[in-house]
Amino acid sequence: AAKAVFDEVDEALGEKLSTLIWEGEADELTLTQNAQPALMATSMAAMAALKAEGVTVDKAAYVAGHSLGEYAALCAGTFSLADTARLLRIRGRAMQAAVPVGQGAMAALLGLSFDQAEAVAAEAAQGEVCQVANQNDPAQNVVSGSKAAVERAIDLAKAAGAKRALLLPVSAPFHCALMAPAAEEMAGALADVTM
Repeated sequence: AAKAVFDEVDEALGEKLSTLIWEGEADELTLTQNAQPALMATSMAAMAALKAEGVTVDKAAYVAGHSLGEYAALCAGTFSLADTARLLRIRGRAMQAAVPVGQGAMAALLGLSFDQAEAVAAEAAQGEVCQVANQNDPAQNVVSGSKAAVERAIDLAKAAGAKRALLLPVSAPFHCALMAPAAEEMAGALADVTM
């Protein structure tokens, strides 16, 4: 059942994403244009394997996800698997094109409140983009933006008493103003998909 999901995603993309997932180089897989459809495919493959074993979610009132996870949730009944894979390839390419690899970054700030993280991001920006992108819990926030600004935010967070502040291994600065061109491209792509 899981293999059938990977086969359908490979066919939708016109390439062997499954080979990249299982045998490829980590640097290529973690490029967001590959990572996004790969993570969704893996999620849907797990669902297919569970369903094949008799575990179903057919009576679930809701499915949910954050960011990329929203697409896996939508694939559970709103978008077809093939359309979801194609949308995520477009999304990943658009996000990567918005900010070339190495020019943006994200960092987790642990031990600071949301207000403290916002203050750190604002001070770190210095004319560049640096914003709180995610609040994962009351004391764990993620900042996103220009690489130099995010690196300044790490230093400022440590000086402000953060327990930890570290760069995240991502290929683009998600959930910040630098992604505006990608949002525009996705609006067009989503308009062309049947729900």
